[in-house]
Amino acid sequence: MKKEEMLSQNVRMQFISHFTDQYDYLDSIAMALEGGCRWVQLRMKDATPEEILPIALEAQKLCKAKDATFIIDDHVELVKKIGADGVHLGKLDMPVGEARKILGDSFIIGGTSNTFEDIAMHAAAGADYIGCGPFRFTTTKKNLSPVLGLEGYQTLVAKMRENGLTLPIVAIGGINAADIPAIMRTGVSGIALSGTVLRAENPVSEMRKLMDMMV
Repeated sequence: MKKEEMLSQNVRMQFISHFTDQYDYLDSIAMALEGGCRWVQLRMKDATPEEILPIALEAQKLCKAKDATFIIDDHVELVKKIGADGVHLGKLDMPVGEARKILGDSFIIGGTSNTFEDIAMHAAAGADYIGCGPFRFTTTKKNLSPVLGLEGYQTLVAKMRENGLTLPIVAIGGINAADIPAIMRTGVSGIALSGTVLRAENPVSEMRKLMDMMV
């Protein structure tokens, strides 16, 4: 599947891997895929590339078996080394423009944003999508930017339209199932989730329910 197809078909629901007392990274990814999610980001924030590599290779196999998009958080060189589908870059990670020089045009690059200025900067540097948040306070991320809420997304989407920016914008940060209809009505392109799936009694069923809400 080419980059453009991945962005048009899979970007609406993104699963961010997480490690809990009950599930490891590969468990969480396998359950998300079984539940129908077709965009997975491997996020191991405090791990070294050497620690991430074996897990990334296994996660990549799981994603390929389901024809899912496989993104690695932060580690551009690792993305290039194993041929992952792309990289997601946070505010303190490598700049999008530098990553684009390393990876070329065929890899997906996403950038974290909290303001319109962030979005415009990433768009100009060659980002393919924006992870925008947080929607509300979340415990899975440190050093949170100001919470956006529904009004924040409405404002950002309107500013993007005014300025002719069309790249997908994906809401992230403390989102649960009940939030999804209202968030999608703001005009964002998709949702990124982690904890709300893994905290469910049956994560696979929860992901299926969430995917049904995106149809």
